[in-house]
Amino acid sequence: MKLKFIEAKIAKLLMILSTMIVFGCVASIICVIAAKGIPALSWEMISELPGDGFYIGKEGGFLNAIVGSIYIVGASTILGLAFSIPVVFYMNVYLRKGSRFAFYARLAYDVLLGVPSIIYGAFGFTIMIYFGLRTSLLGGIIVITLLIIPILIRSMDEVARQMPRDILDASFSLGATRLETIGVVMRQIAPGIATATLLSIGRAIGDAAAVLFTAGYSDSIPTSLSQPAATLPLAVFFQLTSPIEEVQNRAYAAALVLTIIILILSIVGRIITTHFSKNKIQ
Repeated sequence: MKLKFIEAKIAKLLMILSTMIVFGCVASIICVIAAKGIPALSWEMISELPGDGFYIGKEGGFLNAIVGSIYIVGASTILGLAFSIPVVFYMNVYLRKGSRFAFYARLAYDVLLGVPSIIYGAFGFTIMIYFGLRTSLLGGIIVITLLIIPILIRSMDEVARQMPRDILDASFSLGATRLETIGVVMRQIAPGIATATLLSIGRAIGDAAAVLFTAGYSDSIPTSLSQPAATLPLAVFFQLTSPIEEVQNRAYAAALVLTIIILILSIVGRIITTHFSKNKIQ
C-alpha cells in the first residue's frame, strides 16, 4: 500500500512538472513576442498598406497581410466544412459500425493529418504549374483547404464515434430516415464541429510553408482570386530575415497581431462550444 502511495505521489509530481514546463514555454513565447512587438505596434501598422520604404524601416503597415490571411482562412474554412461534414455523416450514419471502408478511410485521413504543410504547398505548386497558373489567392485557398480537411474530418469523426449508438437506433425506430437522423447527429456533434473548426483555423492562419508556394506575396490587397495575396506568417518571415532592427521589430508586431487573433478565436470557440454543449442529449 505504501509503495502505491509513493507511486501516486511521483506520478502527480511528474504531471505538475510537465504542466509547469509547458506553461512556462508558452508564457515565454508570449512574453518575448509582446516585449518586442508592443513597442513596434501602432495603428499605422494595422491600418495601412506597406509604403515604398516599408521593408527598410520607413512608413507603412501590414494591413495587406491581415486581410490576406482573413480571405484565405475564411474561404478555406467554409470549403473545408462543406467537404468534411458530409464525409463524417456518411462514415457515422450511413456506414455500419465496424465498416472496413470507414476503417481505411480513417487511416488515410490520419496519414494526411501527419503530412507536413510544405508537402501540400509543393503539391499545389506542381498542380498550378501543370495548368499554367500563377501564385494567387485562389491557389492559397485551395491548398489550405486541402490542409485542414483531414483536421476537420478526424476531429469531428472522433466526437461522432463517441456519440451513443442508441441515439441512432432510437431515431430509426421512430421512423426517421437517415437524412432526418443527420439532424439529430448534428446537434450531438455541434461542439465537436466548433472545436474542429477552431483547430483548423489555428492551423490555417499560422501556416507559412503552403501559402509561400501557392498564394505568393503582395503589398496590395487582392481584388480577385487570380491576384497574389500576403499573409501574416509570411509577413513575419520576410521581415524577420531583414538585417534592419526596426523591420525585425515589425515582424514581432505582426506576430503579436497573429497571436491576438488566435486568442480571440480561441475565446469565441470556447463560448460556442459551451453554448452547443447545453443542447446535447446526456
